[in-house]
Amino acid sequence: MRPAARVQAAIELLDGIIEAAQNRGAPADRLISQYFKERRYAGSKDRRAVRELVYGAIRACGPVPEWGRAAMLRLAESDESIKALFDGSDHGPAPIKEDEVVAKGGAAAQWLVERLAVSGIDAEHHAALLGRAPLDLRVNALKAERATLELPEAGEPLTAPHALRFPTGTKVEQWEAYRDGLVEIQDHGSQLVCEAIVPEDGACVIDLCAGAGGKTLALAAKMAGAGTLIASDTDKRRLGNLAPRAAKAGAKVDHTVLLDPGKEMEALTDWQGKGDIVLVDAPCSGTGTWRRNPESRWRITPNELDKLAATQDRLLDIAAQLVKPGGAIVYITCSLLNEEGADRIDAFLERTSDWQATTPALPIGEEHRKGMRLTPYQHGTDGFFVAKLHWAC
Repeated sequence: MRPAARVQAAIELLDGIIEAAQNRGAPADRLISQYFKERRYAGSKDRRAVRELVYGAIRACGPVPEWGRAAMLRLAESDESIKALFDGSDHGPAPIKEDEVVAKGGAAAQWLVERLAVSGIDAEHHAALLGRAPLDLRVNALKAERATLELPEAGEPLTAPHALRFPTGTKVEQWEAYRDGLVEIQDHGSQLVCEAIVPEDGACVIDLCAGAGGKTLALAAKMAGAGTLIASDTDKRRLGNLAPRAAKAGAKVDHTVLLDPGKEMEALTDWQGKGDIVLVDAPCSGTGTWRRNPESRWRITPNELDKLAATQDRLLDIAAQLVKPGGAIVYITCSLLNEEGADRIDAFLERTSDWQATTPALPIGEEHRKGMRLTPYQHGTDGFFVAKLHWAC
């Protein structure tokens, strides 16, 4: 593909990504993959170049653009070499008109920028929110030690005890250590918030929103088989990925429980009042992960945030039923919005008089109301809020 044709391909992809964002369709990565499956003539360099253009345009835009061309014109305003490719050549984009609409820049839609500001995430954070994330690994303590593990490339040791950092794009999936379960891809922030979970020997730990099991496997490595670990989720496909991942990691997950949304306690009856620690890694807007999924900020609406907050409240109430006297809930969300983090903790404490919050002990982070927070700008991690709730005896 010629450079102008790559720009046009990126514009076509952006049209699909914008439509999907507005209509709850497939994420950008999936759309890009499907696009190139249908265009086998595109070589690896073409695919890489088009992908870079697509994500560059997504990061350059704030609110949802009207269409893909407007998004690419926003990127072109900061890169004259792209602007020159709007030349009307075969398979390339048409020349730029004098009065043509260019997508707006910024971190996100104005209403969302304002809500982030209320949560203490102001303009100085914006560039870090949308920057490219490095690649972080967690060394699997069940199979290896960070200090002695030999890898094809040397990683930077980070604050979390098993974390190593590599440049973006490092082909970790091709490493023997990855195939053999000695390392897992996991953001440093995700590893750090797991440090708020300190299970004693023999503890019963319930991961209420396990998903595909990233934090579940980190917990399994911490527990090293000494106790009971239960992973539950409402997503059958993602939960189904946990068993093969656990087998590769040599991790002991005692039970996986598929939940029916709205009827979770029916499947969790056997563990009611049994949990020493219940982890609520709550579904959220993902404002802390824009570095990895920048188009996700185009999918957030005020109504969606209200629905997520209601779900987060319900999950905390379910967790409270699972904890034994003297036990604890660890609440984690990869959102930087107070309404999905600190506000949810306040609301829980208002409706449950026999619980109290304590500040989690994390190696790095900043205190944020009744919890701790990590941000891309201050800590070089994805954004997280974590709080710890104890059932007072």
